[in-house]
Amino acid sequence: MVESNGAELTEHEAELYDRQIRLWGLDSQKRVRLARILIAGINGLGAEIAKNVILAGVKSVTLLDDRKVTEEDFCSQFLAPQSSVGTNRAEASLTRAQNLNPMVELKADTEPIESKSDDYFKDFDVVCLIGASTAQHLRVNNVCREANVKFFATDVWGMHGFCFTDLQKHEFAEDVAKYVVVSKPHEKPKSETVYSTVKCTLEFPPYQSLVDFDCKSTSYARQLKRNGPALPVQRVLQKFRDEEQRDPAYGKREEDLKKLFQLRDSLAPELIPDKSFDHVFAQISPVTAIVGGVVAHEIIKVVSQKERPHRNVFLFNPDTCCGFVDLVGADK
Repeated sequence: MVESNGAELTEHEAELYDRQIRLWGLDSQKRVRLARILIAGINGLGAEIAKNVILAGVKSVTLLDDRKVTEEDFCSQFLAPQSSVGTNRAEASLTRAQNLNPMVELKADTEPIESKSDDYFKDFDVVCLIGASTAQHLRVNNVCREANVKFFATDVWGMHGFCFTDLQKHEFAEDVAKYVVVSKPHEKPKSETVYSTVKCTLEFPPYQSLVDFDCKSTSYARQLKRNGPALPVQRVLQKFRDEEQRDPAYGKREEDLKKLFQLRDSLAPELIPDKSFDHVFAQISPVTAIVGGVVAHEIIKVVSQKERPHRNVFLFNPDTCCGFVDLVGADK
């Protein structure tokens, strides 16, 4: 975890980040200024996360992606210009990303994530994977746990959004409100709200806990009834990616829907209605904005060590157009 280590902001930085300093304090901004972030997968969701993290004023952001820009990217990927079709997605996003905040060090890495050694991921404070397979999630998460690097796995399929967070043992400061009676004896009772800063610690389980989680368990039935089948849908979509080595495509809609129904019947029978797979193609811009904003906010909370982070799964349910946080694989 990054520490401030006596780092000082320049006069220009203090002016640029004045609003944020007022929001979460100077020490938190100093920690943000030292954070090194890896974003692997610069699709529409990756662009949203990169934008928000860069604007917050971290030390550096590495954009890792070996894929080419396609016309489908323009549904939500605003960092790559339309003239960049056929070029590398990370490199195409670099200029617009740098214009957001010239004070942040940016780098485009065009190699596939599979080619990266374990030591590569240890050079960051936060690693965020987008569009990765289950095998990639597990491998990188294990490396991050060994090196105490904060790990995020996030995705958007159409209108379905998802984020899993593994912060291992995370320490943070939280403002707690207390009501203090200020009235004198025999006067009408009067109280004031007083905030005090408390140091807290949370333990997070690894990504393997999500892989092992049983959506059909009776203990999960209540959450399923309240929040809908967003988590089982995510499991099916992730399984589709693992087996097909791609995401559902609108050009293969009927074929892919048939495959999704088969996976649904084997993984989560009777939990997911057919209509849940109506909108799982491409990435819908409003959803990437919502999920990307949530994930970027969590990353900033983590590196600033300010506020309680989500623990540990965020899901966006298109049926209700609402996001919610669920706890998977850990004690309450």
